[in-house]
Amino acid sequence: MRKHFLTAALVIVALFVFAQGGDRFFPASQLTTVGAYYYPEHWDSSQWERDIKKMADMGFEFTHFAEFAWAQLEPEEGRYDFAWLDKAVALAAKYNLGVVMCTSTATPPVWLTRKHPEILMKNEDGTLYDHGARQHASFSSNYYRSYSLKMVEELARRYGQDDRIIGWQLDNEPRTFHDYGDDAHQRFRVWLEEKYKTVDALNKAWGTSFWSSVYSSFDQINIPRPSQWGTNYHQRLDHNRFADEETSSFLDEQARVIRKYASPAQWITSNYIPMYDVGYIGQSLELDFVSYTRYMVYGGDRGIGRKGYRVGEYTRIGMANDFFRPLKGYYGVMELQPGQVNWGSVNSQPLPGAVRLWLWHVFAGGSKFTCTYRFRAPIYGYEQYHYGIVGPDGVTPTPGGLEFSMFIREIGQLRNNYDPEARNPVAYEKRKTALLFDAGNVMAINMNPQTREWNTEGHFLKYYRALKSFGAPVDFVRDTVRFEQYPVLIVPALQQISLPMVDKLMAYVNGGGNLVMTVRSGHQDPRGHFWEAPFAAPIRELTGSDIEFYDLLPSHSPDSVVYNKRKYGWTSWGEILKPHSGTETWATFSGDFYAGKAAVTYHRLGKGTVTYVGVDSRSGDLEREILLKLFSKVGIPVENYPHGVIVEYRDGFGIALNYADKSFTMELPASARILSGTKEINPGGVLVWKE
Repeated sequence: MRKHFLTAALVIVALFVFAQGGDRFFPASQLTTVGAYYYPEHWDSSQWERDIKKMADMGFEFTHFAEFAWAQLEPEEGRYDFAWLDKAVALAAKYNLGVVMCTSTATPPVWLTRKHPEILMKNEDGTLYDHGARQHASFSSNYYRSYSLKMVEELARRYGQDDRIIGWQLDNEPRTFHDYGDDAHQRFRVWLEEKYKTVDALNKAWGTSFWSSVYSSFDQINIPRPSQWGTNYHQRLDHNRFADEETSSFLDEQARVIRKYASPAQWITSNYIPMYDVGYIGQSLELDFVSYTRYMVYGGDRGIGRKGYRVGEYTRIGMANDFFRPLKGYYGVMELQPGQVNWGSVNSQPLPGAVRLWLWHVFAGGSKFTCTYRFRAPIYGYEQYHYGIVGPDGVTPTPGGLEFSMFIREIGQLRNNYDPEARNPVAYEKRKTALLFDAGNVMAINMNPQTREWNTEGHFLKYYRALKSFGAPVDFVRDTVRFEQYPVLIVPALQQISLPMVDKLMAYVNGGGNLVMTVRSGHQDPRGHFWEAPFAAPIRELTGSDIEFYDLLPSHSPDSVVYNKRKYGWTSWGEILKPHSGTETWATFSGDFYAGKAAVTYHRLGKGTVTYVGVDSRSGDLEREILLKLFSKVGIPVENYPHGVIVEYRDGFGIALNYADKSFTMELPASARILSGTKEINPGGVLVWKE
């Protein structure tokens, strides 16, 4: 195997580009790069060169190895076999394909699980997972964590200084697992002791005087059982936080091992399923950036119109882009659907052109790369019938494969038109909006929703869809960012709030920011306790109103809110507001004993404004109208794109995407030069231009 070591001069260059964000690994002029998963261990080695050459001929620039190959890498304890992987890496390099090397921790080999069954996940009822699937080992198993790092270290020692390896993927679609094994119980107790220091502090935080739940020792505490009715809400929330940290810390441990051997030119990431009620995404600080997985047609979304299920819900890629990008400033997509899948509830064919549409949508959000699972369709195993870039014969391109090749050619054209001095339109940047996201807060709401009508992600989407119809760039942000960089900040359903956060929001508004807070905000302190004060007392000065009480309606008996003489239905959550002197009432409740009371308020504070939306509408139309009025009032120009049309800008290029069931005609400035598509964008179509 060839090994290439950096000279002193190259080290200096590497240190310089380290400060350049995404450009450290992905040159700005490249715009994006495209790859495909390949599993050499699934195919006869005589076919590898044909397949890898085909991948390169179709325009792909990198591939992805060893994701689930632990049994092949370490066929028996302590004996490693890299010869087959060396051959695959050499073939990739022969055809100018970079390689993403993966740790195989999602699939421990059978000899390990049989010798050490304690590494297996244990369910609440005491049953163990077993070998034969994936992700059956527990991140809370001390032995599993330590032994798997040995395999990761051997892999890093082998390929860390190999310049054919462009980066590393840790595990595969890591997620939170609730293990009930002995190690998990003990690690949870240690985590609690590190957090609370004394059991008295824990008792106070958990409110254990309620229902005689008081503990006298950390050793008495077990992992909560969700099947047991009435389990302490605060204990469950802490267990979720613990489980998230078990996932994120396991990835960090792998990253630290790899960094001992890896070249500074090799990046480290992991690929997450976009979920918005978990805390581990973005929590692994050792990763260079994060990437995500996205499948659009699987029977889960209807999309727009009768055949919308063939393109999928239009916000799924956009929201993932805007959620993952702010975590590190850039992101990649490690798995993008190449065509029909096998694991959904209804595995329909995507609309012709849909795969290309998704590729352009990923690009529009700023992605540095897009990879697809997988190059060859599998001929055996759990994912039979799952499409690849080529069919099971390894030769014939699938419709999605041809669309990937088309996109790669189009990116080549964009590279030829790249201008490092190009800037996005001023009006587009003026609309930039932040949505504050707090994972612990979302978990807390979802554990205690109070009504089956409530949907936390759906509540976020009502504001997100409105912003996208305005043509606004959006960042999902954490509480550590500088709010002042955003003209508008939306804080949706921040049920748990700290006093320092109230002060930070107050400073943002007083400095000239435009804050939108929504229903369910400010009710609890960070422990999840209600304030020993009037309801949501810490935000009353900020919002310019009091919450008299809240109401929840059954689905069969909705009521309405009146805004601008029009009625908007609601059921899930309504807060009856009492505005302070000088606070405007923008919308009122109707149809019940509190008819005429304020539902939406607005007031000026310092140099800025605060809008409080005290109701969650059924359709999201009310939220859009409130935002439209706010943007107009503060002088931010907006567009009016129809439902399902997304328009974004990056690197000086404009990209319009049509997920709707009707054609849409895009108005372009006279100076615009169309690079792909036409002004009339058909359903599933894309328009790309340069101004």
